[in-house]
Amino acid sequence: MSNADPQELAKFSELAHRWWDPESEFRPLHQINPLRLDWIDQLAAIKGKNVVDVGCGGGILAESMARKGADVLGVDLADRPLKVAQLHAMEAGLPNIAYRSVSAEDLAAEQPGHFDVVTCMEMLEHVPDPSSIVRACYTMAKPGAWVFFSTLNRNPKSYLFAILGAEYILKLLPKGTHEFGRFIRPAELTRWIREAGLNPVQFKGMGYNLLTQQYSLNEDTSVNYLVACRKPLSAP
Repeated sequence: MSNADPQELAKFSELAHRWWDPESEFRPLHQINPLRLDWIDQLAAIKGKNVVDVGCGGGILAESMARKGADVLGVDLADRPLKVAQLHAMEAGLPNIAYRSVSAEDLAAEQPGHFDVVTCMEMLEHVPDPSSIVRACYTMAKPGAWVFFSTLNRNPKSYLFAILGAEYILKLLPKGTHEFGRFIRPAELTRWIREAGLNPVQFKGMGYNLLTQQYSLNEDTSVNYLVACRKPLSAP
């Protein structure tokens, strides 16, 4: 059984043609991408590294990492966003990026210990078994590799901000983008990270300023948060 929700794949496929429009439903992704890219690069120094972006969608993060000089593979199971990502990379003339329709688990079995950097951003809350994705990310990472996750905390504040606020009041995201029951508390994600064999190194929160309409990284993990991990050097 594939660790994917057909309704989630269909949801993002329907909007695939708007993925690279910075004023579309994907505007928040365009706005937060420089923040997460710089954070990843500061820790992992991605230039020249072999990077995989798990759940890459239309390729916003994957392409920006390629522009930083990384050799990037973007993987996803939603075919229409992948085609959009492939076309955009081809039009941009980026030879150091490739895309594949393959699950994280299958890629991990196929290429264990292969990648210097693994990113899995805004994806865990959209799959039936997020812990399986975390294990797959561990498996495909080289010993000593950096592994990055981002997701949404599960508490009343995150429901208010990420669903009621972002989807219904401010309309930053399409209604139904997120399902609150799939949000993940940091303690839960930390447990899966440690059980997989990774070491959590750094947590960051991401906030949105209503006045400036700008996102920023901070220490508040109560709504959106990011986690940087490392695979031990002695990992098999």
